Amino acid sequence: MPDSDAASSDGEDSRPPQRPPGAEGDGDEEQEINELVVLEADAFDVDLSHGRIAKIENLEVLTRVETICLRWNLIKKIENVSTLTTLTELDLYDNQITVLENLDALVNLESLDVSFNRLRKIQGLEKLTSLRKLYLVSNKITKIENIGHLTGLELLELGDNRIRTIECLENLANLRELYLGKNKISKIQNLDSCVKLSILSLQSNRIVSMEGMDKLEQLDQLYLSHNGIETIGGLDGNGELTTLDLAGNRIEHLGSLAHLSHLADFWCNDNKVHA
Repeated sequence: MPDSDAASSDGEDSRPPQRPPGAEGDGDEEQEINELVVLEADAFDVDLSHGRIAKIENLEVLTRVETICLRWNLIKKIENVSTLTTLTELDLYDNQITVLENLDALVNLESLDVSFNRLRKIQGLEKLTSLRKLYLVSNKITKIENIGHLTGLELLELGDNRIRTIECLENLANLRELYLGKNKISKIQNLDSCVKLSILSLQSNRIVSMEGMDKLEQLDQLYLSHNGIETIGGLDGNGELTTLDLAGNRIEHLGSLAHLSHLADFWCNDNKVHA
């Protein structure tokens, strides 16, 4: 499963690719639905993308499986996965799932992708304490919650949702990548415990002030394009930055950057800076 590339150097919130032709949502009212069929019971990796599969079933025969990809299908519910205790990666990108549920048995799961579905709430992850990567791009999630127990989480992708507040990250001391682009966030806050954070992506939000990043001494890439920022500042503790994206804001003067000796990529186009 590829890592998210929500942090985009061109200032746009680059999410995983949109639905391909023939996927749900193309206006085809009566779509053919197929049954999920496993051809190799001893497989380690199972890829059932683009299968027009409507239900997760018939997976009991998989006794050694480590990764399952069910991208671009018609699945509405997570079910019948309790026997998949060896699973480390589950990819349900672009389906019709409304609830995170029935995942308790997947105690070895390290990567979960339920992006481009119909989720409204983060829940049902209580037993997934081995989780390192969680992708929930482009849903209808309004609140960061119920993830404080995921202390091993290294990547959290919540771009293109309806989140207003950065919260519930106090226990995520191992978090290295945080993607929150294209939400409704107005303030950078509650990140002091995320001391290992290397990538922070907050483009296309409602942020007006660069603040709340003092403790992020390992921060390498910061993406704040397409917000309402007027003044460059708040980076005194971020001397390791190599990438800074401030394009599409309201900045009038360049300043407070002299201490960023490692800065290699800096975007400040589409602002109000005068020559």
